[in-house]
Amino acid sequence: MPAVVAKYVESQDLLSCQGVLSDILQSFRTDFAKYKARAPAARINEVFESVSQQAEGKFVYERAGAQLSNRQVKDALQLLIMAGLVYPVTHTAANGIPLGAEVNPKFQRMFLFDTGLFQQLLGLNLSDILLSNDFKAINRGALAEVFVALEIVKATPCCRQASLYYWQREKSEGNAQIDFLVQPHDRIIPIEVKAGTQGTMQSLRWFMQQKKIGKGIRTSLENFAHYEDIDVYPMYAISNLLK
Repeated sequence: MPAVVAKYVESQDLLSCQGVLSDILQSFRTDFAKYKARAPAARINEVFESVSQQAEGKFVYERAGAQLSNRQVKDALQLLIMAGLVYPVTHTAANGIPLGAEVNPKFQRMFLFDTGLFQQLLGLNLSDILLSNDFKAINRGALAEVFVALEIVKATPCCRQASLYYWQREKSEGNAQIDFLVQPHDRIIPIEVKAGTQGTMQSLRWFMQQKKIGKGIRTSLENFAHYEDIDVYPMYAISNLLK
């Protein structure tokens, strides 16, 4: 959020930045009351917080609120999506282009629109994330994926609505998932996100073989690199794929 960046430039104090994030979150929660004709503010807030808690996998309506029906969760979620506070990432079979031609809206991931608010909702400390060389929070992978999702959104031309896609396989021989699929210049590029500098690429290579895709992308904390048919992009540069 710009206000958080401005606060850090002014004070060089991460604790003050946490305070700004808290104020922004409270402002959003107050604004939820404006939509009470569509859904109670408490329900919208419950779903809003559940989006951050479920960032590492498929969004499950039943986990969004014990007392809420699927319809109630869906209505609140749609309000958050239309308001630009949540971005859906939809499963696609990815057998060809356009990616949106083979989507399954029953399988979606949901990401908040800002990494700072995401970490604030989860109670993560900014200094642990920004200053530690050994950050091992269980949500580290989710934080990396939220960042990459938002970089893809920001790289999408302003004249076109951003659409985010992913792919997954759930079969007896083992699960596999491609975190993001993008479609620049009429070709499909699979993107695998790694929160650190290591990790296997089994899912990525299997997907490329099955879909006959010649180039894959791994984005991580590594510098630019190349492994045969897989290019490595630092996370900060992932939007270069779409520019």
